[in-house]
Amino acid sequence: MTVMPQLPQASPLTPPGSGLNPSRSALANGVVVIAKQTRTIPAVTINLAIRAGSVCDPANAPGAMYLLSRVIDRGTASRSGVEIAEDLDSRGITLTTSVTRHLFSLACTCLSEDFDAVCALLGDIVMSPTLPDAELAIRKAEVVTAIRQDEDNPAIRAVESLMDLLYPRHPYGRRTKGTAEVVEQLTRDRLADLRAKRFAPSELSVVVVGDLSVDRARDVAAGVFGDWLAPPPDAVQLPQVTPATRRQRLVISMTNKAQADVAYGFTTIRRNDPAFYASSLMNNILGQYSMGGRLGDSIRERQGMAYYAFSSLDANVAEGPLVVRAGISRENVDRAVASIDDEIGRFAREGATVQELKESQQYLIGSMPRALETNAAIAVFLQTAELFGLGLDYDLRLPGHLRAVTLDEVNAAARRILDPDRASVVIAGPYGDQDTME
Repeated sequence: MTVMPQLPQASPLTPPGSGLNPSRSALANGVVVIAKQTRTIPAVTINLAIRAGSVCDPANAPGAMYLLSRVIDRGTASRSGVEIAEDLDSRGITLTTSVTRHLFSLACTCLSEDFDAVCALLGDIVMSPTLPDAELAIRKAEVVTAIRQDEDNPAIRAVESLMDLLYPRHPYGRRTKGTAEVVEQLTRDRLADLRAKRFAPSELSVVVVGDLSVDRARDVAAGVFGDWLAPPPDAVQLPQVTPATRRQRLVISMTNKAQADVAYGFTTIRRNDPAFYASSLMNNILGQYSMGGRLGDSIRERQGMAYYAFSSLDANVAEGPLVVRAGISRENVDRAVASIDDEIGRFAREGATVQELKESQQYLIGSMPRALETNAAIAVFLQTAELFGLGLDYDLRLPGHLRAVTLDEVNAAARRILDPDRASVVIAGPYGDQDTME
C-alpha cells in the first residue's frame, strides 16, 4: 500500500540563497504558509491547496470531490453565493477551483491592496461553506452536462479509458468528474460530510506570490487560518500499482466523429523516485522536444499520419502514467499505432543519442525562466514542490539534477518503461463497428 506523504517539516526561517528564495512557515495548527515577494506588478496570486484530491473520493462515489469544487464557493456561514460573486466581480477577480489526483485547489489573483479582504474571503469558503441545496442542484446539472460532453469527445474517452486499463481497482483509474449516475445521487449532506472529514489545517498549504512583503503575507494568512481547528484526516491508502504484463487494446467505436484519437501508455514511477529526472528526459526525447520529439517527427512530420502526436509523463505520489496521444484520420489508425510501436520499441532497444540528451537537457533547463514568468506559475511550482517535499531551493537544484543525468540512465529508463508488448492502447473514434476489448 502507498501512503500519501506527510507535509515536510521545515524551519520558519527562510534559508539564504538566490533564485525564488520563498519563505515557508508552519502555523501551530499545521497550516503551511509559503510566501514569495515579487514587484513586477501591484498584484498578488493566492493559491490554496488542500491535500484532498480525487483519491479521497469514496470508492462508490467517484466525482464527489469534483462536484464539491463546483459548489464550495456558492455560500458560506456569513456570505451568500451572490455576495461572494459580487465581491469577487467588484474587484475584477476570477476564482478558479480545481481538483487533481491529490490536491483540491482554489486560486486567484488580486490587487495587493485587496489581499487582506480576498484572503479572508477564501478562508471563509474553505472553512465554512454551506453548500446550499439550490446551488448544488445547478452545479450538479452543469457537471452532468460536462460529463455527457466528455462522453462524446474521442480524445477524453481514449485517455479516461486508458487510465482505467492501467489502474484497475485504483483511484488513478477513476474519472475525476465521476459518472452522471453517481453525480445525480450525491447529496449536500454527503458532500458536507466528505469536506468535514478531508479538509483540515494539517492538509492546507497557502502560497502567496506577488507585490506583498513576506511578513504581511504570513501575518494575514495566520490571522485567517490560525484559529482553524479540525483533526487530521486518516491517511489515504493507495493500492499497489501493478504494471501490465501483456498488451491490452480497447476500441471505442464513435462512427460519427471526424477523427480517431489514440491513447497509448504504461505505468511508470513515483515522483520521488531517483530515476525521475532520467525518465523525464527520456519522455522529452520521445514525445515532447521541439515538434513533439521522435513521435511527432516520425508520425506527424515525416509520415503525415497524425494531426498531433506527443507523450507526457505524470510521475505522481503513486506510480504515474506515461501516455502517448495521437489524433488520426480513420484510414491511418492501424499504420499510426504500428508506428508508435516501432518508435517505442526502437527507443527501448537502441536508446537515445548523446545529441538528443544534450538538446533535451538544454531545452528543459532553458525553459525554466519562461515557465516561472508569472506569479500564478510560481505559485503552482511552489505548491508542487511542497506536495512532493522538494525543498525551498528546488528551482536552484533542478538544473543540476537534469545536467547530472547520463545517457545510460536515460536508456535504462527507456528499457524499464517502454515495451510495446506491455502497452495498453485505446482507440476512440470512427474505427471499428463496435466497442471491442483485446
